[in-house]
Amino acid sequence: MIIKSYEIQNKPINFSTYQIFLLYGENNGLKKDIRELIKKNIDKKNTNIEFLSFQEIEILDNAENLYNNIYSGSLFGNTKIITINSGTDKILKHIKDISEKIVENTFLIIFSDQLEKKSKLRNFFETDSRLGCIPCYLDNQRDLELIARAELNKNNINLSRELINIIIEKANNDRENLRNEIEKIKSFALKNKNLGIDEVNAIINFTGEIKSENLINECLSGNILQYKKILSELYINTINQIFFLRIFGNKVRRLIKIKEQIGESKNIESLLNTIKPPIFWKEKPIVKKQLSIWSTNDLKKAVNEMDNIELLCKKNPEISKIIFFNFFTTLCKKASNFS
Repeated sequence: MIIKSYEIQNKPINFSTYQIFLLYGENNGLKKDIRELIKKNIDKKNTNIEFLSFQEIEILDNAENLYNNIYSGSLFGNTKIITINSGTDKILKHIKDISEKIVENTFLIIFSDQLEKKSKLRNFFETDSRLGCIPCYLDNQRDLELIARAELNKNNINLSRELINIIIEKANNDRENLRNEIEKIKSFALKNKNLGIDEVNAIINFTGEIKSENLINECLSGNILQYKKILSELYINTINQIFFLRIFGNKVRRLIKIKEQIGESKNIESLLNTIKPPIFWKEKPIVKKQLSIWSTNDLKKAVNEMDNIELLCKKNPEISKIIFFNFFTTLCKKASNFS
């Protein structure tokens, strides 16, 4: 059954009868927001919840593991929420089987990229009244303005519409990036709630972002010496780990998108010249190297692991920096082995 994204955002309790959801589209930030709303609604009724996450490739390699996790009892709670990432038509058979005999207090959330109308997985969810199908299209200017104002109002920060538009533009019209920019503003606005254009521009163009970009590029390229040099500079400073992970996630998802399009294009150079959003000419050699090192499956696993690292950092703030940089160091070493 098709559910509009704004419907579940406005009244998530209305969808408590569903146990299986498909969230598809380009708006990863919206998909994560809806997943959190579903979790919160389930959490109101169930205090002990076990969270599990799979990549589609893991299910295709070993579907029995998914079935065992669905139909076996939970070791940690009385409810399970299982997320499947990067879902496509390839797992339709398994989803059909599970939908016929889903057990009580088990919920399945499938994340998919853009699915065409002819997609069998999308069609199955749209036409079955027992299932929730939520298209997650890109945010428009008004959506992002509402998100920005809501976040700023929580902290009594007053910004003009012009300044909010500047922040939205800097965030590249992405709600996850937008929240990261606002986090930076919140940190700098502890004493001054009324910021001007010069202050906002200074905050959102913070030089730490450049070092973050460089560290991630060196990490994904397997350049250990350069990676360690930047790491030593960043490690002694306070960094916004969530913001850092967002940059990483955006870069990896862009690589996945390019890898998936390479099969349709015989000319990689031409593809890199025409892809949207455009790649800056100085970055093209870096992107080419990263594409040669990483497989699509390994990139998808890295995104999945990134979500786990974010959760671990939030749960263990006293050692979050160690967890955080160990994650990137492990990836850099892996890339170095294949570079």
